Amino acid sequence: MYSPFRTAALCGALSGLLLALPALIEAFTGETTATSVLFALSPAFALPLLTALHRRQSAVTGRFGDLALTVNLVGLGLFGGAAFAANLVLFHFDDAVIDEALAGGPTVPVLIGSAAVFAVGCALFGATLIRARVFPRIPSWGYAVVLPLFAFLTSLPDSLLTVALHILVGAVLIWLAAALWQHAEATALSTSRLPVAP
Repeated sequence: MYSPFRTAALCGALSGLLLALPALIEAFTGETTATSVLFALSPAFALPLLTALHRRQSAVTGRFGDLALTVNLVGLGLFGGAAFAANLVLFHFDDAVIDEALAGGPTVPVLIGSAAVFAVGCALFGATLIRARVFPRIPSWGYAVVLPLFAFLTSLPDSLLTVALHILVGAVLIWLAAALWQHAEATALSTSRLPVAP
């Protein structure tokens, strides 16, 4: 039987894997075209996960949860678009061309603003995860703390720190996706045990 929660959990796990596995590979190979493509696709698969996490805990989080989800989705859209452009477009340009493109116009301020909205959205949504206590505490705190750091520190040159951040964010998403899957399984099991009306 189709379950939107299971589908969202699979998307979330895929989003986490698309961050963690390429980062692990890049620790040994450096940035490649293949790893850049995987990084670029990851944010899109996080969208269903966030929506499903919110739906699962919305009875507890109320209006603050709605606000946190909205800010987080807008921030993820902006930050994901920037990651998509950086990994699929800018990656193939010479450094001189990139520096020239970023030197003028609103590009840098908009990128910083996008990262800020994403960071605030993650902190707010992470706070709802912590307060609701529907999902495990460690990934909930990870979402509230690690993802906002990720928003700004990924702009640094590639290093063991940026690799570790990608892996940590991937692990947080996979853990939350696994918890969502368990909730979906438990709900399906309890529903199947309900008596059928004659």
